Amino acid sequence: MTNTTYHPSPLVPVHRQRSDDGWTLVFTRDLPHAPEAVWRALTSPDQLRQWSPYTAEHELTAEGAASLSMLDGGGGEPAASMDGTVRRYDRPRLLEHAFGDDALRWELTPIEDGTRLVLRHTFAGRDGDWASALAAGWHLCLDVADALLAGAPFGPIVGDQAREYGWDELNERYAKVLGAA
Repeated sequence: MTNTTYHPSPLVPVHRQRSDDGWTLVFTRDLPHAPEAVWRALTSPDQLRQWSPYTAEHELTAEGAASLSMLDGGGGEPAASMDGTVRRYDRPRLLEHAFGDDALRWELTPIEDGTRLVLRHTFAGRDGDWASALAAGWHLCLDVADALLAGAPFGPIVGDQAREYGWDELNERYAKVLGAA
């Protein structure tokens, strides 16, 4: 069911760069929430389940093995599990974890009105143009995380459901910003 009051927020700064492992999307978002609150949203399975395309078997609060489950579009239930690894953990500033061929590096910096979040999503085995699709997806996810942290959660936007919330338009707009096809 679509949340009829939600509309995507304005585009945020993004760029893509080649990396040793393929490509990296760099996505920057300022959130009006304290770093510790944003940190909990990134590491708590209960909170991840409410905004992210995946959840974790346990809190992502220590380096080492981490089992992640991708959520499907049918009510946010886990669809596929995959082995992951928390590579770096420095509460509440840095979380880096990998799953499959992808790696996510979340950097949190306090700013006057909350937290600057910089996500570096490294993806292998795909064309660099895939960055616009990832940017559109993370844009929606972080809008939902913002609503969750503001006390107005409305559940994750995952899978085909994302199209109902403006994913196609966001993908096109980020493609222009990134110079992608």
